[in-house]
Amino acid sequence: MSLLRSVFALLLMSLAGCGSVAVEQYRDERPALDLQRYFDGTIDAWGVFQDRSGKVVKRFTVRIDARWSGNTGILDEHFEYSDGSKSRRVWTLERIDEHRYRGTADDVIGEAIGELHGNALRWQYVLKLEVDGRVWEVDFDDWMYLMDEQVMLNRSVMSKFGVRLGEVTLSFRRRP
Repeated sequence: MSLLRSVFALLLMSLAGCGSVAVEQYRDERPALDLQRYFDGTIDAWGVFQDRSGKVVKRFTVRIDARWSGNTGILDEHFEYSDGSKSRRVWTLERIDEHRYRGTADDVIGEAIGELHGNALRWQYVLKLEVDGRVWEVDFDDWMYLMDEQVMLNRSVMSKFGVRLGEVTLSFRRRP
């Protein structure tokens, strides 16, 4: 009987994870996020990675050098971690239409898909993440919210096989 309860509880948890907020519900939120305007120039960010228990396991800063040419943008991200290590990711973004974007980077499998409404952008993608010498393919559900012309907040949930592994929280600030 306890096996049946465990299976039932697992099924309920899986179903609870299926529901998701639609980004369209933010369409009237202001200020409206113009991705090409916000990510143009230098942006600084500060972030933390928390494991599934909520413990902060890594702190980091990011400098993003961003530029656009027409509907194509390059975001050159330079990470520096609290342990002294450094990394870099270069995103190539493409505006598909008024609300949709796609993006690629060397450590992203396939394409990131983004949808923007009002002050909110949702990115979904699979990232190759190195942990203890092994590479894991991790799902990212990434939400960004424009607070004002300089500040944007970002919350990403990382999961594997539908199991939540942790969260990344970032605060972006555009340089004047």
